Amino acid sequence: DNFGIGLTGTVGGSFLYFPFIAAYYYPDQYASADNTPTQVLWNGSSGVSGFTLNSDNTATVSQAGYYKITYSLQFANSDNAAHDAIVWLRINGVDVARSATEFSLPARKSAGVPSLLCAYSEAVFSMTADDYVELYWATDQAATSGGLLGVYMYADPAQTVPYARPAIPSAIGSITFVSGT
Repeated sequence: DNFGIGLTGTVGGSFLYFPFIAAYYYPDQYASADNTPTQVLWNGSSGVSGFTLNSDNTATVSQAGYYKITYSLQFANSDNAAHDAIVWLRINGVDVARSATEFSLPARKSAGVPSLLCAYSEAVFSMTADDYVELYWATDQAATSGGLLGVYMYADPAQTVPYARPAIPSAIGSITFVSGT
């Protein structure tokens, strides 16, 4: 009874630990080329338990189960025409069926001022121990760091003027445990 009371009380869930990972990437990210799958990059994490964030921008899980991925990608379009970006999951290098989401970005606001879109989505999927997951994206018009106009993932540093705010990463994502298999 004493064990059950601790778990079912108002803060009982705080004693449970589940696998999760929360990661981000800063600075900008660019697609490899037009209509070419490009891996979303991750260079930091704000918490990891039961996962490994790998140097090849994948995350490996230690426990089998159903997981939910949530991501927020800060897309920008510097071109003077609307373009699309599609994002999807891969597990162990294989595309996950029905995991893709399409985002349409309007034309830029003006020369030098891109349109911005926060691409948010989530999906639930199963993994076995030691599976790795990665996020991919593609666009019909890829921008380049050298100035070719099109779609890219935008990051912005922290600012203090005209008001203080934290940096904007180009990618933020988390994977959380939902249930055992």
